[in-house]
Amino acid sequence: MELEKLIDLLEKLGKHLLSEDEEWIRAQDRALNANAWFTKESIQLSVKNIVHQFLNKERLKQWLAGYTLPISYQKIGIITAGNIPLVGFHDFLCGLVSGHTLLLKLSSKDEYLMKHIAHQLVQWEPSLKEKIIIADTLKEATAYIATGSNNSARYFEQYFAKHPNIIRRNRTSVAVLDGTETKEELQSLAFDIFSYFGLGCRNVTQICVPKGYSFEPLLELYAEYKELLNFHKYKNNYDYHLAIYLLNKVPCFTNEVLLLVENDLPFSAVSVLHYRYYSDKDALLKELNNSNDIQAIVGHDGIPFGHAQTPQLNDYADGVDTLKFLCEL
Repeated sequence: MELEKLIDLLEKLGKHLLSEDEEWIRAQDRALNANAWFTKESIQLSVKNIVHQFLNKERLKQWLAGYTLPISYQKIGIITAGNIPLVGFHDFLCGLVSGHTLLLKLSSKDEYLMKHIAHQLVQWEPSLKEKIIIADTLKEATAYIATGSNNSARYFEQYFAKHPNIIRRNRTSVAVLDGTETKEELQSLAFDIFSYFGLGCRNVTQICVPKGYSFEPLLELYAEYKELLNFHKYKNNYDYHLAIYLLNKVPCFTNEVLLLVENDLPFSAVSVLHYRYYSDKDALLKELNNSNDIQAIVGHDGIPFGHAQTPQLNDYADGVDTLKFLCEL
């Protein structure tokens, strides 16, 4: 399929995803029933980001201009995660524009949205039927892109060791605050923390603050997010972790919505935000940039507040250029 024609098709897909098409609405309803962490708002947020950041015609052209697409094609096995809606779309997009045949092993927690997209593309362009295959097994693949937990990554490494692969593990994001943040910046940071209930790798799960930092303004602002407690799974997490901290006499701040706990680990549970102190900001940034656990750094020296969940086409997971990998097979 000619690249220009494919780009037009992807632009058409973007318009479709923002439409009220009955089949697309039905796919969203099925996705909500399959994953209790999904909400209409989280699906809409993911779709909006994909359409505006990934399916814009001019952005696609600019992105692809930096690559030499392959002239021979392989079968690429893609294993997706299911933590947030359409989390595997970027891998799918990279595979599609590179021209390879895609064998998609979708997470049972998020299969209906991608199935609808694949079906719709094939319906518009029947020649893609042999290029986009929803698969139960990936034995025929000659290269792999797999996303999962640290535990599943060990199995992926074993299974796919003899083939070219990209294997992704657990990652999370942090914010570096210096105490000069405005009220508006802290409000924007709340979006980076609370969107998708904090389950995405681009969600901020730890804040790094200078010694003597006052958490009061932040906690005051975030008390406005009490509607999160109406979502039972979030409320259950909050109640459980509050009880654990109280029983174990772990010091924590709370505004009855969020638990703020000192912990050097960047990963935190739903409803919990870790914090750590720093004395040397440059040393901290160097450490974070070299960490295999960190996906994004938000702050005055990193991604602007409120933009962690709006990656660009060339913002690759784990910093590994997926399209380059596919083009050089």
